[in-house]
Amino acid sequence: MAAKEDRLASIKLTKVDDLFSTEASRNDSQREKVMDIPLAEISEFPGHPFKVRADEAMLEMADSVKQYGVLVPGLVRPKAGGGYEMVSGHRRKKASELAGMETIPCLVRELDDDQATIIMVDSNLQREYISPSEKAFAYKMKLEAMNRQGQRTDLTRSQVGNKSAAKKSSEILAEQMGESKNQIFRYVRLTELTPHILEMVDDKRIAFNPAVELSYLAEKEQQALFDTMQAEDCTPSLAQAQRMKKMSQEGRLNTDVIYTILTEEKPNQKEKMSIQRERIDRFFPRDFSEKQKEDLIVQLLESWYKRRQREHER
Repeated sequence: MAAKEDRLASIKLTKVDDLFSTEASRNDSQREKVMDIPLAEISEFPGHPFKVRADEAMLEMADSVKQYGVLVPGLVRPKAGGGYEMVSGHRRKKASELAGMETIPCLVRELDDDQATIIMVDSNLQREYISPSEKAFAYKMKLEAMNRQGQRTDLTRSQVGNKSAAKKSSEILAEQMGESKNQIFRYVRLTELTPHILEMVDDKRIAFNPAVELSYLAEKEQQALFDTMQAEDCTPSLAQAQRMKKMSQEGRLNTDVIYTILTEEKPNQKEKMSIQRERIDRFFPRDFSEKQKEDLIVQLLESWYKRRQREHER
């Protein structure tokens, strides 16, 4: 009799509905479903490091959305106070807004902060082009999330692995990204640059290696460096950046020293032609970067040169 009661007690009925539903229907109810969510109810991911630009590619995406709709659903997670937070699909959301849509199809998934961060970074790192600043902040965010997960005792996520693997988060991230561990840390160093100098790195006015060295300068020193670069229309070489880093660590870097280093003649330095910014800035759209301005000037000069060649051949 006691054995029978034990067997009965071992039967767990979690829901009355389970008595009248099939296993297939119960599994179907647990699957994620695509929902059309109002754009107004979706907020951006905090600290999202990837820029959503209203460029030509975005306008093409908006035209596609207007004609065919969003073909690949976004991923959101519910917010405690109501509404949703975008995890994956920021560009699709922007394109939907430009297309005049009111909703966007999304999967709704319960995610903690670290899970959401890792998914957000991984989904955006698949883009065709990622600027150094985007990669820098993305690596930093994912590495911090992985480190936090590594301190937990309930690790089941394949992105991070577990402590028994005897690998550090930086090593795992390096393998995932196809980069060396040192290169991962060098990218993360870029997050210590001031926004103005980091923008110069994105515009390829400052090379990656010198930028890493400059990231060790204090904020005031970086501001003095930026002001000097603007005034003298020059940027540091790797050797110059390394010297500034060393002098900063020794407490000997100031505006005068920065000026002296930047204006010294570099090996194989060629004479530069400089044009006052005020003379040409009025011809460019306000959102043009220095690289875009330079490219347009070269393009116009090439066009002028070809026209002159044709005139001489007549």
